Amino acid sequence: MDDFSNRRRQRFISEQYFKRWSDFGRENIETWSRILPANGSENSKRAIAASLRADSRFRLLLLQFTAGEPIAPMREELDRIVADYEEYAKFQSLEFESPNWPAFLLTELKDYERAMQLIGLCYLLHRRDLLPRIAALEDPSFRAQDTLYEDLLAYGVEGRVDVDKWFHGSYRDCINSVYGDTDEESLADLDTYLGQWYSSMSSVDWHDSHLDLSEDRGLYFGYWAIEAAALAYLLELDDTSLREHIVYPKDLVDFARSVQESAPRETPPAGPVTVRTGQICPETGVWKAQGHNVPGVLVKQGEVMPHVFAPDRSGAHRPQPAMWEFERKA
Repeated sequence: MDDFSNRRRQRFISEQYFKRWSDFGRENIETWSRILPANGSENSKRAIAASLRADSRFRLLLLQFTAGEPIAPMREELDRIVADYEEYAKFQSLEFESPNWPAFLLTELKDYERAMQLIGLCYLLHRRDLLPRIAALEDPSFRAQDTLYEDLLAYGVEGRVDVDKWFHGSYRDCINSVYGDTDEESLADLDTYLGQWYSSMSSVDWHDSHLDLSEDRGLYFGYWAIEAAALAYLLELDDTSLREHIVYPKDLVDFARSVQESAPRETPPAGPVTVRTGQICPETGVWKAQGHNVPGVLVKQGEVMPHVFAPDRSGAHRPQPAMWEFERKA
């Protein structure tokens, strides 16, 4: 077997397919970072472009993982994915004059799966700093409505809600694993969940996509129950029995554990810590407004991130929302 065959994490992917659709994904990201769709209002076009970038980035990340690419670089890419979903939600809110438009409609299985995967990756890639931003996108519409959403966030975000209801029954065994009286019970629930995970996704567009890897098809980017791996990691389970499931991303669990063992919990993430105006400051220090040539400001942990006072397009100085990047401790 060649190096690619040995390196890949699922047997369905070929090197030719990986290269073709990796190039396509990168081209999509570049295109929709530079231009907007031809039709629709300005807000609609910006929302669609951000959605296409977010989807391409997420699929490319999973495709790279499936092909056996190194995991560490994916930590920084996760920040870009969340930022694109934030931009999508922002312009959707403006388009429909509805504040706090969610990035994911959790009542829809395809969106729900993507959201649970994204939250799970925040733990497995040690990017818990992104969790409040994901919660800010979804909470106005879906807070206290789904057990797994609340339980997963609760490991990294304070003040979550104890709720006993869920949108999708196929996730029940995954939910039950959190409440097992013993590790054995939690493992049994996760084992059952992993055994039925793929069949439960039969209504999603990528289901069975590995059966047709022709040039005009690019829906396969890996089948991964990332939320199950995140729970195995968070619950500190001996996941040996789960590793027999092809949809269990054991290498992500190994990565999460290796980073935890080799570095203290206080180690900052690989990418810059960023927080948007209106979100809660995660750490006291001096914060710099990205894209604005203004001095940094001191913000204390627990405070709401401020607006930046800067010139708008007309040159008038006004308070404006900003993406704040942590610069240094105070």
